[in-house]
Amino acid sequence: MKEKIRQELEGIDIRFDEPLKDYTYTKVGGPVDYLAFPRNRYELVRIVEFANREAIDWMVLGNSSNIIVRDGGIRGFVIRMDKLNSVTVSGYTIEAEAGANLIETTGIALFHSLTGFEFASGIPGSIGGAVFMNAGAYGGEVAHILVSAQILTPAGYVVTLDNRELRFGYRSSILQENGAIVLSAKFALKPGNHLAIKQEMDRLTYLRQLKQPLEYPSCGSVFKRPLGHFAGQLIMEAGLKGHRIGGVEVSEKHAGFMINVDNGTATDYEQLIGHVIKEVKEHSGVTLEREVRILGDY
Repeated sequence: MKEKIRQELEGIDIRFDEPLKDYTYTKVGGPVDYLAFPRNRYELVRIVEFANREAIDWMVLGNSSNIIVRDGGIRGFVIRMDKLNSVTVSGYTIEAEAGANLIETTGIALFHSLTGFEFASGIPGSIGGAVFMNAGAYGGEVAHILVSAQILTPAGYVVTLDNRELRFGYRSSILQENGAIVLSAKFALKPGNHLAIKQEMDRLTYLRQLKQPLEYPSCGSVFKRPLGHFAGQLIMEAGLKGHRIGGVEVSEKHAGFMINVDNGTATDYEQLIGHVIKEVKEHSGVTLEREVRILGDY
């Protein structure tokens, strides 16, 4: 199969048996069979069509900021959209390809004195991942500003879905159900005062640095916010701050984060997540729900 891939997908950057820990924010994850970096939509479609024809599993990982890849890795193709990263501005609208960096895109909005994107100014990840999970913070979320997204269906067709059709919910979208890939997204912003926008972005960045353990590898916020509660508060009240399994521990700085402090593994993350869910349930009666996605083989 490797030779067939080399021949039929010649010219596309595809790496074999590549360790995903080199690409994830957690710094964990086993090897993927085929790691692909398409330079444009044509190459992306070629990969998807080949995988479908050969009955090979495939998936897109964005820039892997809110996932845990298991130590056994992932079979089939993993597609990284890093090279599909153009951003254009037309009037008060920003259109960004899926691989564009989310933080850098908010910086482009600032450069053009466009307001509405400030909430995302410190969220790590890609535009595609942000749309996929309806990323949000500090009262804002992608659903508030997104006009439409171009997607590639699992069958290989390019279609455009508007905001309503994407069926956004709290950290969710229809894309989590239908297996489609975000190709690009269009956001409607408003004209604003450059200094005021920058001050708000600086304020949110300061709050992030103050509250979150950005100095360690992590998967970001591990749990969704329970109705009427805060996950970090529940975890802290259960006495779990600093609790460690293997090389992964509940952050002392923010209990809603789990950080890789000493060569942790995906198994360490999973066991710690399970332990926290169990202990919080026993202490408060609240069942925490994961926000982070866990992928791959044991």
